[in-house]
Amino acid sequence: MLLLRLAARDLLTLNSRRRMVPHLAARWRHFRGADASLSERSAWAESLVHLAGDLVAAGRGNVEMIVECAATLDEADRPGDPRLIDVVLVGHHPEGKGLAVQLVELKRWSMVTRVERATADLVHVPGMGRKRHPALQLREYYEAFTGNRGPLNGLDFECGGFAYLHNASDASVGPLIDVDAPTGAYAGVYTNDRREQLISDLRKHFAGEGGASAAELLLQNMGLRNTPLLDAMIRSRGEDTVFTLRGRQKRVAEQILDTASKVLPDPRRPALVPDERRVVFLVTGGAGTGKSAIGLQIKAELEAGGHTVKYASGSRAFNGAMQEHVGYGDREFKESFTYFSNFVTPPDPPLDVLICDEAHRLRERTTNRFWKPEQQGTKPQVDELLDASRLTVFFLDEGQTVRPNEVGTTDLIKDAAQRYGATLLRYGLREQFRCGGSDAYIRWARAVLGVTDEEPEQWTPDGLMHVEVADSPEELERIVRTEALAGASARLVAGYCWPWTKPLGKERRLENDVRIGDWHRPWNADSDAFCENGAPPCKIWSVHEKGLDQIGCVYTAQGLEWDWCGVIMGDDMVRRDGRWVFRRGKERKDPETGVKRVAVPGSFDPKVRAGSVDDQEFARLIRHAYHVLVTRASRATVLYSTDEETRSYLKDLVGEVHVHGLRPTWESLPEEARVPHQPRPRRGRRSRTKRQGSGPQSSGLHLF
Repeated sequence: MLLLRLAARDLLTLNSRRRMVPHLAARWRHFRGADASLSERSAWAESLVHLAGDLVAAGRGNVEMIVECAATLDEADRPGDPRLIDVVLVGHHPEGKGLAVQLVELKRWSMVTRVERATADLVHVPGMGRKRHPALQLREYYEAFTGNRGPLNGLDFECGGFAYLHNASDASVGPLIDVDAPTGAYAGVYTNDRREQLISDLRKHFAGEGGASAAELLLQNMGLRNTPLLDAMIRSRGEDTVFTLRGRQKRVAEQILDTASKVLPDPRRPALVPDERRVVFLVTGGAGTGKSAIGLQIKAELEAGGHTVKYASGSRAFNGAMQEHVGYGDREFKESFTYFSNFVTPPDPPLDVLICDEAHRLRERTTNRFWKPEQQGTKPQVDELLDASRLTVFFLDEGQTVRPNEVGTTDLIKDAAQRYGATLLRYGLREQFRCGGSDAYIRWARAVLGVTDEEPEQWTPDGLMHVEVADSPEELERIVRTEALAGASARLVAGYCWPWTKPLGKERRLENDVRIGDWHRPWNADSDAFCENGAPPCKIWSVHEKGLDQIGCVYTAQGLEWDWCGVIMGDDMVRRDGRWVFRRGKERKDPETGVKRVAVPGSFDPKVRAGSVDDQEFARLIRHAYHVLVTRASRATVLYSTDEETRSYLKDLVGEVHVHGLRPTWESLPEEARVPHQPRPRRGRRSRTKRQGSGPQSSGLHLF
């Protein structure tokens, strides 16, 4: 957890706009489940500003301030409140010694007195009673940061710590600086009398430049920058462990594996009396909370234990990327990924485990217009999935339903489990790792789109996620392409606001359907084969190097992520008179080419704009589609609306980019943080090390 990450100079700018304390308070409530006290708010307003001002006075305004920070995600597992460090200062060492880190305790104490004659470990603070010497707190933080499992482990760094009592004089807090006070690299104490010394020491600790890149590296090691899903899968070839799960993710996976070990038979020692119990796991969580990471992890673990497992999804894009990019040339791996619609006839014998990702995309019945009548499903699709296995795991986010025939809800799964007499175990995921781990961005995006009832406020940059609004589609594409050429993963996506033409002619030419003024681009190929100029088929558009030449939509983007994502909002959702207005489009045929064009701007999604979908449901589905699109990036989202009034509204909410100085360009990242994206593996079977026995592994896992 952390509440804010900003350079000192940007924190002062944020404070001058009276946005710092409200932002910190909103983050605090999200993580702690309660409002920050008046004392806490006052401390932020006073102490943080003092420290930031001293950094700027020292010529170190670039040093990053990470506010109210836990050293590791495992802090949430500690009894009581997690240990939160008031501020972690991060930059580069001026003498080239790698990262420079200072851990800071901010105290507004103006006086302390000694409690015990022989030691200064305990002091008395008027109005607050007995308190530990701040150095003792800092020692715990120091050990958490620099220990074997800390974020600085393995890095070249210099770390220290100090307490800053800006309201005190040396004389008023004598016990804290006396000869018997605790000592160590983390035991510095500065008062108002020592401000000039603090400024001098800050210059010795930190270089004048490079704070942002240093903070990026630290955040990566703290687990707040995740390895993209597909990269992690490719890098784990031949290994039992796919992901390093963090915090709540790890606990949920371990509980599922532990239950599986109790219910499923050991393949090496079949039980004399079969265990007929059924178990249904329901894991809910928003975008980026790690649902797929958990699913892929337990798939690897259970397969290694000799169990029969399949991974099902309602997303063609997700499965296609897994099968064709990760499992290229490996038939066994590809066949382990399937679709909800493939279980009309249950497997015989049943699978041990069926993992159902994106269960919000479940259909009421399994049907296909190309199937014969006897091939169509006759029972609820959720029942077909329960028939297919002993243990069924559902991962669900009701905020990502984007079509009217998607019926997956917690109630649907709960009712199905009850019909089957299955034990239902429910888990919720809260911490999210997409969008740079910025829950503030997720909340802001949901409020802006009206997915929640919260009143949208101007975006407050938190150093984890970047957002900006482009003035034209040309500018949007230039920004995204620049980052892709530098080495970042990037894609352009849009609302379904233009007709979609199938590849034309023998050469399979893509029509430039997405047309905004003089700027024309094709949708990703509606094809299972490569098209003209090497345009990839839709199922690997998200991962193919030529995918940036086409525009994706919600159906080819859902479940996937990139460093940078350019999002085009079309005329299906526009701002009018202080509210969102939703519009259905109409098409016309071009008299010369016969290609369909826009006659009336709006939605062209044939399933969503259908007359059978009422206005309320239509608006909900459009909101959800854009919610999916604006949460595909891990570092930066660039927005553009084809509607001028909407664009102006978005610009007002985002604010001026140059003020913040936080654009996370690929070039600005430290070399260590520029993790190259993994190429498609070569053809051939992948070696798989079979573990002896099933159940969770130790927590010392190796990815992320």
